[in-house]
Amino acid sequence: MTRQDITSPRPGRETNATEDVRPFKTQLLKWVGNKQRFAHEIISYFPTRFGTYHEPFLGSGAVLGVLAPNLAEAADSFAPLIGIWQALRADPESVKAWYRARWIESQDGDKVAQYEKIKARYNAGANAADFLFLTRAAYGGVVRFRRRDGYMSTPCGAHRPIHFDAFAKRVDEWARRIQGTRFFHREYAASLDRARDGDVVYCDPPYSHSQAILYGAQGFDLDDLFRAIEKAKLRGAFVALSLDGSKKSGATDCSYDFPASLFARQVPVNCGRSMLKRFQMEGRTLEDEVVTDRLLLTH
Repeated sequence: MTRQDITSPRPGRETNATEDVRPFKTQLLKWVGNKQRFAHEIISYFPTRFGTYHEPFLGSGAVLGVLAPNLAEAADSFAPLIGIWQALRADPESVKAWYRARWIESQDGDKVAQYEKIKARYNAGANAADFLFLTRAAYGGVVRFRRRDGYMSTPCGAHRPIHFDAFAKRVDEWARRIQGTRFFHREYAASLDRARDGDVVYCDPPYSHSQAILYGAQGFDLDDLFRAIEKAKLRGAFVALSLDGSKKSGATDCSYDFPASLFARQVPVNCGRSMLKRFQMEGRTLEDEVVTDRLLLTH
């Protein structure tokens, strides 16, 4: 596939480039729907040179980490998550200390009981430090919240969370990759409003057909997102949107009515098997549950 200079940033605004982007598979957060394995493929459809990179639905930062932009703004509406990213940029040693303390705590007694203790502490007062460990220890990286009160309900995973020494090395690598990025706690529309001529925006929202149990998904309106993307496009920004495309799951039809002329093209991205469906089906390996994203491109 050939990268193209689809947009033309104003002189002096070509701050990011994609020529040297390579696969980077070391994840910081364990996260369902993480796109790090094929983030370099998504990036291959970006312009080769562009202005500021924007990621309004940050999550685990998979595409951001692989791109490692020189100038970027990344945001999420979930405060404990953004607290992790802000601490990573400002003080990586604090992130290492958070994880180390909780890893040691998790080993002091029964594994499940200790996990539930940390989870209960988080549910009593949502915070970045406990949430960091829970993303690594929860089953399959499925961060699931109860709709009525935001209670995190995901059980303990069968795996042993990564050792704090190995995690510290990941922190160092990720801290280098995100130094050009500023992190914000805000809704996605505010981030899209900041995209200007020659900028690139990558949107990876919760998938309405498959992720209704995950954080932030319950009140998400796709039509509102389409309108925000259209405004950014009119200002000259290049927008790429990942959306569930074809998913073999009974009679589910993952189809949408797109605004006329909003997207110039779409390409399929194979995401592999659905960890979320495996979680919902009590851990069984589901050979037929293959997810294919559509990557929708405004130019």
